[in-house]
Formats: sequence, C-alpha cells, structure tokens
Amino acid sequence: MIITKQTVADKIAAYLHHRITLAQLVDWAENALMEGEFAEEDVAVISAAVSRLGVADVRAFGLTWADCEQLLGQLGFSARIEIVTA
Repeated sequence: MIITKQTVADKIAAYLHHRITLAQLVDWAENALMEGEFAEEDVAVISAAVSRLGVADVRAFGLTWADCEQLLGQLGFSARIEIVTA
C-alpha cells in the first residue's frame, strides 16, 4: 500500500478523535517507516511526518495538539475544533 499525505492525515485524525491510541499511532508509523512505500511526489514531507509520529511515545518528544496542527499543516491540511453538548 502506498502511503500518501492523506493516509498520514487520516492517522493523525484517528488519534485526535480517540479512535486509535498513541501507541497504535506510533506502531503504525514505525511499521510505515520500515515497510511502507511513500507516494513519490511527496516522499520528503510524508517521511518527515511519519518519522515524527514514530517517536511520539518517547517522553522527550511527545505529541501535543500543536504538534498535530504543525504536522497536518506540513501535509497540506488544517485541524478544526468543534465543541458540542454531550
């Protein structure tokens, strides 16, 4: 499977929506780095984003909302927050 900017953005969104855990996101990123094939036209930005996600479980790096916003921006996406009643 070819990993695109959309693929990475979808994984970040899944994490932000609590559909996957940080550990699952990191695991996906590590596997993508070892076995994935990145879209040729965006290989630099995709590999940089996936590399960053791959170390998000290390205390010195972590993964904040601002980090997610920045990664999404580099991929050509933006994040929105919607507050609704529970």
